[in-house]
Amino acid sequence: MMKSVLLAAALFGALSNSAFGDDRYASRPPVVLSPDLTAPWIMQLGGSQVRPVVYQRPVVQQRGLFAPRVVRRAPVAQQVSAINPGIPVVRQRLEPQFLPQIVDYQTKERPGTIVIDTNNRFLYLVMDGGKARRYGVGVGKPGFEWAGVHKITRKAEWPDWTPPSEMVSREAAKGHYLPARMDGGPENPLGARAMYLGSTLYRIHGTNAPWTIGSAVSSGCIRMRNEDVTDLYERVKVGTRVMVI
Repeated sequence: MMKSVLLAAALFGALSNSAFGDDRYASRPPVVLSPDLTAPWIMQLGGSQVRPVVYQRPVVQQRGLFAPRVVRRAPVAQQVSAINPGIPVVRQRLEPQFLPQIVDYQTKERPGTIVIDTNNRFLYLVMDGGKARRYGVGVGKPGFEWAGVHKITRKAEWPDWTPPSEMVSREAAKGHYLPARMDGGPENPLGARAMYLGSTLYRIHGTNAPWTIGSAVSSGCIRMRNEDVTDLYERVKVGTRVMVI
């Protein structure tokens, strides 16, 4: 009798764990906004001066030859000395020009069009009256630059990521081994939202490395801060014209 009770309890525990595992990604995590997100919009109303956003980039350390890596993170507001003396933390700024703001923008493109200026690292969402919403972006690194006109063919929230085989091979040659597939979430390189361009492998998407905005670091995709790509995502539809220059 006792063996039957123990067997039933073990079976119930296994089924419960399986159910919890299936529910792990049933709901996507929320977008966490950086503290200075609203500063540019307040400035439009005559508010205070915009300050750069400072990100704490995690530092990866190796303990021993075969030990798993240790990733240390710290809240943005903390000082380096208060985090852990002796452990380096890279503080990187996102300059104010890469924060979202409404700017004067003269173009022949219709309102609602997205224009991406890869040289200056800006994405413009064209508005009426010679204005545009401007966001800072990260663009393709040397050798991965491109230009062209496409339409948004699909939109996804907290998208999964399947690295292209070419990228897997390229990174493996450098000693970086990518997963075959990665579920959507805060650690996913595609970030909170993705907008797919035509039939290409290129996307406008979020990032898990916001300090790279304003740089040429991607394999051709246009990356944005999660809070910025979420804002843009809500303003555009499938079929939106996207011009990359």
